[in-house]
This record gives sequence, structure tokens and C-alpha cells, in this order.
Amino acid sequence: MNFSNEFILFRQTAESLRRIGARGGRAYGRNRRARQKLQLSVALPVLPCMPPTEESTAQAIRTLDERFPWLRGVERRCDARQ
Repeated sequence: MNFSNEFILFRQTAESLRRIGARGGRAYGRNRRARQKLQLSVALPVLPCMPPTEESTAQAIRTLDERFPWLRGVERRCDARQ
């Protein structure tokens, strides 16, 4: 924090506060346009899309059964009559 500008907004007239705010708005807009221009000029290379690997439900169940043998068969519903 710059302590020399600590009280910049105190003891100011309404007109000087408006000017301070307008300068900030212009600076913000100028900086934003500069950033946008910079982003447009530096285009990133487009990477080709890789199709997602498709895994069937049965393959996923098989993989889970191999990793967690104590959960084997939990995907089957229990018969309510038992």
C-alpha cells in the first residue's frame, strides 16, 4: 500500500472525486482493451480433440470386482421375498 496516497479521497470536492473516478474508469477501459488485443494477437495452437475411451458397464463392473473383491456382486439386487 502506498502510504503517500493514504488520504487521497479525503477533503476533495465532488467534482474532483468525479474526475478521479473518471480517470480510473478510462484507465480500466484502456488496460482492458490492451489485454484483449494482446490475447487476440497471441493465439494458442488448437489441439485436436481426443475421443474419450468408452468403457461398457460390464467392463467397469469387472474392473471394480478385480480391484475390490469384497464388493463382488453388489450390483445385483436382492430378492425382496427372501
